[in-house]
Amino acid sequence: MTKKIPPVIELRGLTKRYGVGDAEHNALDEIDLTIEKGEFITIMGPSGCGKTTLLNILGLLDRSDDGEYLLDGKSVETLSNTRHARIRSQQIGIVFQSFNLINRLNVIENVALPLTYKGMFRTKRLIMASEILKSFHLSEREYYMPWQLSGGQMQRVAIARALVNNPSIILADEPTGNLDSKSSHIVMEELSDLHKRGNTIVMVTHNPNLTTYASRVIQMLDGKVASDTKVPPAKKETNKKKPLNIESSTPPVKDTPKKSAKNRKKKQAKK
Repeated sequence: MTKKIPPVIELRGLTKRYGVGDAEHNALDEIDLTIEKGEFITIMGPSGCGKTTLLNILGLLDRSDDGEYLLDGKSVETLSNTRHARIRSQQIGIVFQSFNLINRLNVIENVALPLTYKGMFRTKRLIMASEILKSFHLSEREYYMPWQLSGGQMQRVAIARALVNNPSIILADEPTGNLDSKSSHIVMEELSDLHKRGNTIVMVTHNPNLTTYASRVIQMLDGKVASDTKVPPAKKETNKKKPLNIESSTPPVKDTPKKSAKNRKKKQAKK
């Protein structure tokens, strides 16, 4: 008998409260959610609905007040902060809405930073960081300082840093929010490629166009899951391959050689 593989993430009655007394409110209100290995999930909803709070708890950056969070079938609620940090360094890559780059380190050092927690030698860390920067077209910026980069470049460096550890789970909070269309495309294609390789991706976004990359779309409202919809593979591919020019025009009908000869004869007869 084959042993059933547990979901990568399972939430049971997860609740997070803020405020006290009359000002107390539930940022997350008894959320039940199951995420299987290899899913690409986008979480959408209005500001203040709990999207980022949920992402922070999934990334072990915050703790819930009630309920249970199972990661690969094991509860993480009672683990120490040190153990949480170790799980993040080995299994979870996080892309923050703000860049969170360290200003005293250059680009390649920022990207290589997560690898220090693995006890990797500096030379190997820098080689791995350089390789992933190349995939984001940032090779020429390796030795720039963060303050020398544009906002879009800083976001791409932050994403490269989240991916350098080859995490099995990637959590992204508005990863293309500060990028132009070309950079956004590069980032989303990279995430899509990681998804195809089996990584589990959970992305918070306000951009409905990005849901075409997802296998599942979750809408949140007032700390609850309002809807949970699977995206059919056929529809997903169709949406991603939209034509560049949506205006269609019928090409002018040209005279055939035979008709052209007749028209010339008629013109000569009139003369």
